[in-house]
Amino acid sequence: MPVGRVILGALAILTAVQFARLFWILITPVGPVNAWRAPSVNVVPQSARMALFDGFDPFFRNDATAASTQNVTSLSLTLYGIRANESSGGGSAIIAGEDGVQSSFAVGEEVAPGVVLDSVAFDHVILSRGGVKESLYLDQSVPAETVSPPASGSPTAPSAANADVGLNAETLQKSIGFAPRNEGGRVTGFVLQARDDGTMLRLAGFQAGDIVVGINGRPVSSAADIASQIRPGARLSVEIERGGAKVPIALNLEQQ
Repeated sequence: MPVGRVILGALAILTAVQFARLFWILITPVGPVNAWRAPSVNVVPQSARMALFDGFDPFFRNDATAASTQNVTSLSLTLYGIRANESSGGGSAIIAGEDGVQSSFAVGEEVAPGVVLDSVAFDHVILSRGGVKESLYLDQSVPAETVSPPASGSPTAPSAANADVGLNAETLQKSIGFAPRNEGGRVTGFVLQARDDGTMLRLAGFQAGDIVVGINGRPVSSAADIASQIRPGARLSVEIERGGAKVPIALNLEQQ
């Protein structure tokens, strides 16, 4: 039939084209011009490699920032706490001056005359003094004080209810209550209240009427913010307001 001949003719043409392409591949060189050769390996000298590594920063900081923050401030300031906000690039810090009074400063506020809080990092802050950037680090040379129960065998024997009482998460939750403080329609802290005779409150370093405003560098706005941090073996840095001043208290809870 004519249709069958047409199909056979098309198949023959396709077969001839494929054989021609195969023949062309076999007889022609790999490259479009002349023979193809692999490029030689360029070995960088040792001096050039060291210069490259010295200029590489794995934390993706630019040279201007690194150069401007390498100086540690000589001001008589002490950094007690940091709250960084990575989403907005802001944050705040608790800083005390020569008088030892701790105050909270937000980024952009004046810490001292002519000194502005420029930025906040995870372990230090950057201060701007006359356009010069200086670093102020958290003091980590002295470990946080461990609050522990008084030694046994004291002249006055403890009562049966308070015998063998340790500073742990369970006793804290049972012996200390938290009453919210509302200011302007929002919770700005929790007032400590003793649920026992006040022994556990004093044992932890608190006083009745202290107001908890932050734990581990984060402000508290609900009872869950406090309860979630009180757990066996936790190491807590509690910021409280006492008599109009902010006081830091460190707690090491026992393992249960």
